[in-house]
Amino acid sequence: MKSIKNEILNETKIAKSIIRLSHEIIEKNNRTDEIYLVGIITRGKTLAERIHKNLTNITGNNISYGTIDITFHRDDYLNRLKTPKLNGTNIDESIDEKTVILVDDVLYTGRTIRAAIDSLLSFGRPKSIQLAVLVDRGHRELPIRPDYVGKNIPTHEGEHVEVLFKEIDSQDSIRLIRNEIEK
Repeated sequence: MKSIKNEILNETKIAKSIIRLSHEIIEKNNRTDEIYLVGIITRGKTLAERIHKNLTNITGNNISYGTIDITFHRDDYLNRLKTPKLNGTNIDESIDEKTVILVDDVLYTGRTIRAAIDSLLSFGRPKSIQLAVLVDRGHRELPIRPDYVGKNIPTHEGEHVEVLFKEIDSQDSIRLIRNEIEK
């Protein structure tokens, strides 16, 4: 099987998408002091850090920020890993009555977000939960809809989306990967 990679967004376009996401979050939420930004480990954390920096720079306010590790809340974690790799949850303020914005790189079936919500609710009762994603590729299995989307990239069977961030992968890129059977 051969993988074909097509770059959908480069570093410049990713940066513009993240700035746009940040502005949309500010526009929708009148009180930025009630926002608690939560990045889903791994790449959701990196995206949330970038959004957090933008929100802080734009508003001049210190926006609450944390991370969440959903490993034990996934419905498939026993199948995915023999020894789960834990990266730790860091929610050091109350989320009660806050507008929590979950942040992830790619939204696909909705199962990761469901697991994040399950995990998040063990920390308190937020006023509301919103969802920000860099890429929405469709194909939902659960009734989950993002509030903020950087780019919609519809995919077909045999395709997936790869998000690369400098902080992890030494480059910023979003690629569509297509697996084809070699002839």
